[in-house]
Amino acid sequence: MKVRFRDISRGIVEARASLEIVSGIIINEITIIKKGDNIEVELPQKSFRDKDGKIHFVDLVTFESEQKRIVWCMEVKDEYIKWREKNKPVLVYKN
Repeated sequence: MKVRFRDISRGIVEARASLEIVSGIIINEITIIKKGDNIEVELPQKSFRDKDGKIHFVDLVTFESEQKRIVWCMEVKDEYIKWREKNKPVLVYKN
C-alpha cells in the first residue's frame, strides 16, 4: 500500500492522505483526525440535498464487511504514525 500524507494541522485535522490502491488508481482526501490522544481515519464522502431538504451522505469507498473497513483504517493509521515519527510537525509562532 502506497500512502502519501500532506500535513494540514488545522483544528482537529492532522493530515490528508492519498492512497494508491492499484497502480494508477488513487483515492484522495482520506482525513486523519486527532481527538485528544486518539487518532481516527475518516474516509471521503459525497453529500447531496434531497428534494425535501434532507442531506444524504454516500461513502465513496465501500467494503464488503465492517471488519475489512476496520482493518484497512488501522493500516492507514499505522502508516500515518510511521510517517509522523519521521516527519515531525513544524510549529510557527508569530509575535
